[in-house]
Amino acid sequence: QVQLVESGGGLVQPGGSLRLSCVASGIIFNIYTMGWYRQAPGKQRELVASITAGGYTNYADSVKGRFTISRDNAEKTVYLQMNTLKPEDTAVYYCNVNTNRINWGQGTQVTVSS
Repeated sequence: QVQLVESGGGLVQPGGSLRLSCVASGIIFNIYTMGWYRQAPGKQRELVASITAGGYTNYADSVKGRFTISRDNAEKTVYLQMNTLKPEDTAVYYCNVNTNRINWGQGTQVTVSS
């Protein structure tokens, strides 16, 4: 059974930074693309960033240059370093991996506010 556990969210002022972590279990972690998505109130869930097994990364235009996704295969963990945070980054952030089904974590709240 696939399990994804996110952590690292919280309240931060505009311009601040946070690092999200997602620990995976129940999968052969190093063969899958991992993704971070977010969902703001009243909006659809959207892709923020993804990283393939080979380390190729992809970012939403809105976070390019501010967010960095990385992975540690030995720790079965994917990270999202978020810098220069803006109020519009406020959302619940979810970890994702698609195996033979779509798998989501429980989400971690990120609030950017002064």
